[in-house]
Amino acid sequence: MTEQIEIVPLNESHSTVLCSESATAEIRSYLTFEVPGAKFSPAYKAKHWNGTVCMMDRNNKILRGLTETLINWAKDRKYDLVHNEEEYEFSLQEAIDFIKNLNLPFEVRDYQVAAFIKAIRRKRRLILSATSSGKSLIIYLIARYLYDNNLSQCLLVVVPTTSLVNQLTLDFRDYGCDSDIFVQQIQEGTTKTPNRPVVVSTWQSIQDQPKKYFEQFDAIIGDEAHLCGAKKLMYIISSCIRARYRIGLTGTLKDSKVHKLTLEGLFGRPYKASTAKSLMDKGHIANFEIKALLLKYGPAEAHSVQGKEYRDEIDFLVSHEARNRFITNLALSLETNTLVLFKLVEKHGKILVELLEQKKFDPNRKIFYVHGGTDVDDREEIRRIVENEKNAIIVASLGVFSTGVNIKNLHNIIFASPSKARITILQSIGRGLRLSPNKEKAVLFDIADDLRYRGKKNYTYNHFLLRLQIYTDEQFPYKIYDVRLNK
Repeated sequence: MTEQIEIVPLNESHSTVLCSESATAEIRSYLTFEVPGAKFSPAYKAKHWNGTVCMMDRNNKILRGLTETLINWAKDRKYDLVHNEEEYEFSLQEAIDFIKNLNLPFEVRDYQVAAFIKAIRRKRRLILSATSSGKSLIIYLIARYLYDNNLSQCLLVVVPTTSLVNQLTLDFRDYGCDSDIFVQQIQEGTTKTPNRPVVVSTWQSIQDQPKKYFEQFDAIIGDEAHLCGAKKLMYIISSCIRARYRIGLTGTLKDSKVHKLTLEGLFGRPYKASTAKSLMDKGHIANFEIKALLLKYGPAEAHSVQGKEYRDEIDFLVSHEARNRFITNLALSLETNTLVLFKLVEKHGKILVELLEQKKFDPNRKIFYVHGGTDVDDREEIRRIVENEKNAIIVASLGVFSTGVNIKNLHNIIFASPSKARITILQSIGRGLRLSPNKEKAVLFDIADDLRYRGKKNYTYNHFLLRLQIYTDEQFPYKIYDVRLNK
């Protein structure tokens, strides 16, 4: 007789798994993973933790979005699995008719329609759609359908930055919605009590609310969902125990299995709506090319960084006069709008801005400096100004400008700081992919550093190789140029 496993919903966030001890052990083994970087944790070093995490707790409780994963697992192992997750009936024609009645100012693309249908039918979905693919429109379609059909009266949209709170509200207005009636923004200094059908908030603004607060939301959407693995975000989303509809949207995921299954548990199975390559081929986003500029250093300098820690190598690079001069000259040589991305504010960003101001030959050329300390309203004003400029330069920290900032009139991106983080890289590239009447294509200048010595690779050179693999995976065309630095 086939052994039975039953998945019983506890609420909209969690389920419990009822099965034998042997099946429980199998499921625990299947849902246990090593945490990336665990060996650097104090708990691991002190031998208080083995560096793994199990997605099912001691009471056999799981995040409800893992149901489909366990269904597939059970089928492979010939278990009889009982569950009661049902699809909502929603046809393509119904979706088309609904969209038509919204009287949008433009045509909804096929992949946006498909993602919309998938979200409504399945109620839980992690929608993967490339940066600049129009995720805000997908959010709008979902929000309007749920409200118009009495499936949600209090929907929470969680975004990572205050800029995105403002931007999403403006997008809704552009789609023809009366955002003053439909959308409530939660930011610093505003009420946190929901009083409109859609509440848009940064997770930071509501992270300290008690669990009871989140029970009033009957649907939740996580924009830039790749960030939702953080502890506070997980608390917010899992506390929405009455939210039947829970949709995550992101352009990319980390490679970590723990990261992927955590998001799946929160939002449901991934659904790939679009890729950058497919959008480029259809003309939905700008053509894009990568010029990888591999800076060559002398043997004495290469030898000087051998054996040093990663932080020491970064300090060497950001303070290197010839390197900073090269980046500055490159930015000034580009005649269209350019974004220079850096990591360290005082050690690097400030230096680059000062050099640009000193060396610019056109006194009227606008140079903007944006970092974590820049006021949100000032960031929005800079974004608005650049949309009407032809050769502005924005020097911005990765933390501020790599996610969600919508500047269509951006032609060039310069990676001034080496990185290997897949999400950061792809989100940063997305800043240049948006279409504009004044732009035929976008160019990424990837600054890489060759400090190899006697066959041994330096840290940032290895990071460069990882970036090349990401470009290959995403089918972005690139060409490598060797550049000898002159002191």
